Amino acid sequence: MKRLENKVAIITGGAGSIGKTTARLFLEEGAKVFLVDISEEALKNTAEELGNHHNLAWAAADVSRSEDVQRYAAAAEKQFGKIDIFFNNAGIEGVVKPITEYPEEVFDKVIAVNVKGAWLGIKYVLPRMKDGGSIINTSSVAGINGSPDVSAYITSKHAVTGIMRAIAVEAAPRRIRVNSVHPSPVDNRMMRSLEEGFAPGHAAEAKKNLEKTIPLGRYAAPLEIAQLVLFLGSDESQFITGTTQVIDGGLSVM
Repeated sequence: MKRLENKVAIITGGAGSIGKTTARLFLEEGAKVFLVDISEEALKNTAEELGNHHNLAWAAADVSRSEDVQRYAAAAEKQFGKIDIFFNNAGIEGVVKPITEYPEEVFDKVIAVNVKGAWLGIKYVLPRMKDGGSIINTSSVAGINGSPDVSAYITSKHAVTGIMRAIAVEAAPRRIRVNSVHPSPVDNRMMRSLEEGFAPGHAAEAKKNLEKTIPLGRYAAPLEIAQLVLFLGSDESQFITGTTQVIDGGLSVM
């Protein structure tokens, strides 16, 4: 039997590298998947990449807008009849600037997407979830440690961890587990943006320097994050809740 047979999952940030890779893995493991992202075009492209699978549906939504979140939660339940797994994954990186130069409007946007979006997602998806389900929040090693010049992102990912801990207690009577995943740098678009921000015109050098801080010597692959999310979404993790699941090649021990 497949690990997610007869389960329904919502994945926000579904057109990004981690969301898309997780969706592919979930589909392979028997789940029905409802993708959410802000760009309709990106979602259409993602659906095509995933083979327009018969167990895949999607909705474009701004996760920071209450009405959009209520709409995608209702649409997912209507499409597939229930919700078992919520991969609360949408997020943006902001810019690389010291706090004294950080644009307030960018800070507000990062907090709106990464924090309010995660909070709204749980607020409106949780009541529709089946008892015994699983919520997985995407945080980061930035939600555990500090780093200069990305204060908005650091702040937001610490907040996501706090949301996870609060809701793990609230959802426990229904046996709904709530955990967060904390990746190191992942080899994807977001890190290309941050590398350029850390060292304008020398992004490749920035990548090499970041890799040197990771004991295993490389970035994570999106599939490696997806495999952890698969475990947390499956029945194999039935006694795991309220945890910070670090997947960082040893970065956080340095």
